[in-house]
Amino acid sequence: MPSFAFQGWQLAYTEFGGGPAALTPAGKRGRTASRAPSKDRPLIMAHAVMLSQAMHWPLAEDLAARGNRVITVDLLGHGQSDRPRELSLYTMGSFSQQLEALMDHLELDQAVIMGTSLGANASLELACRSPERLRGLVIEMPVLEGGLIGGALAFTPLLLALTFGERALGPLARVARAVPRALLPYHANVLVDVLRQNPAAGASVLQGLFYGRIGPSASLIRSLETPALVLGHRRDPVHPFSDAGMLAAEMPNARLIEANSIVELRVRPDRLLGEIAAFLDDVWEAPRQQAKRAAKRRRASTSG
Repeated sequence: MPSFAFQGWQLAYTEFGGGPAALTPAGKRGRTASRAPSKDRPLIMAHAVMLSQAMHWPLAEDLAARGNRVITVDLLGHGQSDRPRELSLYTMGSFSQQLEALMDHLELDQAVIMGTSLGANASLELACRSPERLRGLVIEMPVLEGGLIGGALAFTPLLLALTFGERALGPLARVARAVPRALLPYHANVLVDVLRQNPAAGASVLQGLFYGRIGPSASLIRSLETPALVLGHRRDPVHPFSDAGMLAAEMPNARLIEANSIVELRVRPDRLLGEIAAFLDDVWEAPRQQAKRAAKRRRASTSG
């Protein structure tokens, strides 16, 4: 798995292309590409907290088959990337810098960023700091004001267990790592990867989330002109639908899509995948159409 450096630490990433016989990291044969993947349509996918880039691999495979250059990444403290103990490396600001460092490593002037939960908030931070680097945003399950209490209730017990129960959880992690990946279904492996992690590193990640701000302020959100597709669902206290709705309402160029459940995009992706693919087409094609219209106007004024 290729990697790049950020402040002396290594982050792992994976690139996806199309093709009828492309063997993906998910261990499945790729779908036949509807068109060749384009180097001009980069999409970076950022995962949720405690999970890894593997959660996005099936979606990355599908979106690459639709003509996008898709890159998934393990942020620090996750997956195959390094796991330093400095809390400042696990703030949303730092995660957003890691995404931009990946763009620099790949020599991408612009990209669309798709983030889920932690990845969604990190993407918003990147949009606030470097809006010129983003062609578009796909924000899945953001955690903003409405999710603060639910997030604290959900993650505080895990934080305490990882921080003070390292001696007890260490053997569990070793047992989980000993389970051959080939014995488990794909989605089961994604979840078991949480248990395979070093407990101390996981504690640092969660502590880092409390160390910095969770998301941008409302005034900053209202200033974001980046085109955005916001995905949310109901009945989830950590990712309340109200946060997704507020974000879509406050951002000038955002559109809200309601998922049927937290797992729809993972287990029955066709509807939402179609929305994401259409959004990617729009954000990449619009500047080309504008350039064509401008050229047509120039020709008309010259001939006149």
